[in-house]
Amino acid sequence: MLIIGEKLNGAIKAVAEAIKNRDGDFIRDLASKQLLQRADYLDICSGRPDCDAEILKWMIGLIQNDHPDVRFSLDSPNPDTILECMPLCKNPGIINSVSLEKNKTGSIFPAVADKNGWKMIALLLDDTGMPETVEKRMESFHGITAKMMEYGISINRVYFDPLVFTVGTSPDSFLNFINTSKEIKKECPDAHIISGLSNISYGLPYRKALNHAFLVGAMMFGMDSAIMDPLNRDLLGGVYAAEALLGKDEYCIEYLSAYRDDLFGGVK
Repeated sequence: MLIIGEKLNGAIKAVAEAIKNRDGDFIRDLASKQLLQRADYLDICSGRPDCDAEILKWMIGLIQNDHPDVRFSLDSPNPDTILECMPLCKNPGIINSVSLEKNKTGSIFPAVADKNGWKMIALLLDDTGMPETVEKRMESFHGITAKMMEYGISINRVYFDPLVFTVGTSPDSFLNFINTSKEIKKECPDAHIISGLSNISYGLPYRKALNHAFLVGAMMFGMDSAIMDPLNRDLLGGVYAAEALLGKDEYCIEYLSAYRDDLFGGVK
């Protein structure tokens, strides 16, 4: 399971305050904590369209000084911001995100086609708006894969996000996610599936219960990566447990190692 740490996001009040005050200690500490808890990549999002690139560059410099091996998920709705920040990253990262909306694939794909280490998250949507059905999501999947072929981008470099909305207002959200995942896996068994994990519980109480249930259920249907909170020890424990139950952790070696290292919650 590939984990992208979600905490360095300007949409979070404490992070927004740290960005506003250029509180480097806060940003560096939050980055270090996520990396210690199995985050493979750190998602960095400014939440400030007025100075998006400037803030991401600041965050990249701060964190790389402490962690030269860090890999970033560059999170911006503006393709120009992403293209401007990529050269500052010492290690290949993930672009979050591309889609058929406003021809984002047309901006990003040519720029990364020959940068083999870089990967991308592809949202299954287009200019017609948020997809309500599996069929609509699959139309975007086919459009994105056609673009990938055009630029010679292999399937293992793209993480497809079937999109999940809060179950509080979209009762079929989880079912649409897993049914889209099944269709993708049927057509491309090697395709990666990702989600913004906490979207499922937005606006509802006791969110961690819904997030945990979504995580395990989605992993059963092929989700192999997530943008999530690695500091939630119960949620991280769910990742190790699901991997063990799905036969992806032979003899529970990783599960036992994580337990010994106290990486997830529980009573010893």
